[in-house]
Amino acid sequence: MIPPADATQFRQLAGEVVDDYLAADPVAATALGDHRHDDRLPEPGAAAREREAGRWSARLAELDAVDVATLEVDEQVDHAILRHRVDARVFGLCELREAEWNPLVGNPGTAIHLLLARDFAPLEVRLRALGARLAAIPESLAVARAGLGDLPEVHVQTAIGQFTGTRTLLATEVDRALHRAQALRREVEPALDAAITALDQHIDWLTERQDDAAGDPRLGPELFAGKLRLTLDTDDSPDDVLGAAEAELERVGELIAEAASRVAGSAPRPGQVREVLDSLAAQAPDDASIVALAEQSLAETTAFVAEHDLVTIFDDPVEIVVMPEIHRGVAVAYCDPPGPLETAPLPTFYAISPTPADWPPERVTSFFREYNVHMVRNLTIHEAMPGHVLQLAHDRRQHTTTRVRSTFWSGPFVEGWAVYAEELMAGHGFGGDAVRMQQLKMALRMTINAILDVRVHTRGMTREEAMRLMIDRGHQEEGEAVGKWRRALLTSTQLSTYFVGWLGVRGIVRELTTSRPAASAREVHDAVLAHGSPPPRHLRRLLSLPVPRP
Repeated sequence: MIPPADATQFRQLAGEVVDDYLAADPVAATALGDHRHDDRLPEPGAAAREREAGRWSARLAELDAVDVATLEVDEQVDHAILRHRVDARVFGLCELREAEWNPLVGNPGTAIHLLLARDFAPLEVRLRALGARLAAIPESLAVARAGLGDLPEVHVQTAIGQFTGTRTLLATEVDRALHRAQALRREVEPALDAAITALDQHIDWLTERQDDAAGDPRLGPELFAGKLRLTLDTDDSPDDVLGAAEAELERVGELIAEAASRVAGSAPRPGQVREVLDSLAAQAPDDASIVALAEQSLAETTAFVAEHDLVTIFDDPVEIVVMPEIHRGVAVAYCDPPGPLETAPLPTFYAISPTPADWPPERVTSFFREYNVHMVRNLTIHEAMPGHVLQLAHDRRQHTTTRVRSTFWSGPFVEGWAVYAEELMAGHGFGGDAVRMQQLKMALRMTINAILDVRVHTRGMTREEAMRLMIDRGHQEEGEAVGKWRRALLTSTQLSTYFVGWLGVRGIVRELTTSRPAASAREVHDAVLAHGSPPPRHLRRLLSLPVPRP
């Protein structure tokens, strides 16, 4: 069957817009698995950003000219996602303008790490591309410095640490790779030396800016609302998110009190939740045992999903790896999948983190109390089975006529499914009340994250208020709460994705279960995962569920 002319034109246009996106952000292209731009960094400077904004505005006009009514539902969804992403790019360039105040934007560490982390091509091919990126670093950093104005102190402090990590990456991992490809050393080493020198200069410049860093890290109500709409791809206002989160905080607080009472074997009373969590936190791994614990947890969760027939499991390769030093100290685990556009047969990494080598003993103890044995089991659900690892295995099997949903994953859907997976497994009894306590503690953390996100950026929430909320209501370790306060200042709107995405996925599962009474849990969950990783409101259309009106 030949598609209608408008469908053919849209597919061509969608391909061109995706290609434009990959060319404009070569680092994102590498991460996605498109390696045509592996030898480039993003073009720096205000003039380049102005040209890019003009190109995206022209693309918006072309997308708006498409007669969407003539497209099938799948392509209507792709059109909506694509237009939304282009709109978000214009907003970032013209309204948010992070390159003018956020020194984290210009860090080339990810651009280099991506070429070293996976064997998507022979080492020699990757090192030649890496050499070209290294050669671009001095100019990129110089242009970035010239364009930065007033800087928030927390961003400067964080940038110093992250750029120092990038320098370490270059001095160690790149040099180690060159030892394996000595023939390329003379070709790459001059660019490596120049890049390290440029990073030293940039770190010195940032250090000098610390004392006069007076920029405000809070976006303010108007800018935050605009960014939130684009991050979530919903019509939810900050007040909508805040109201839902505060109501959920009360509900989950009651549930964790009930679970603590069961664990303690006594009636609920003040302080009981903290006492039970403290007793569970004492069952902590250490640097020597954390990887083995993750391996055991992955085997246990996989067997449990299969036994209860919760969702289809695929045998795609998964490797448990020790988290690189530059990524440690934030969380104990993360999922690192191959890019959705990748053609090489690469495994998904489930990365597990020992603590950074320079941490004092008391900080290590606090970290592993937060990420205790039972929390690691819950995190394995979130990051691996049936969370990110399995969801993204389903994603790779989607069938679409464009690359839109492969290129543009919805953060709220991806994180929302992983949070829902925690709730699903705990609800079926995985790990008993010990894991249930950790799942509910994570639900409190996720809900409080959304409250922090809105209140910090639009309501002037203070550090003291935030710490009290996280420790008293969320039962978090102090070290975890301190890190989350910094994250709230550094990553506006991202903290809301987990909560809003979870509400969206949970609602879809419930409605699909009601509308398909004969379907098993596996059939329902497979249906939810069959369409890639679209925003929940678009997944509703793909599943023929009603889409709520704003």
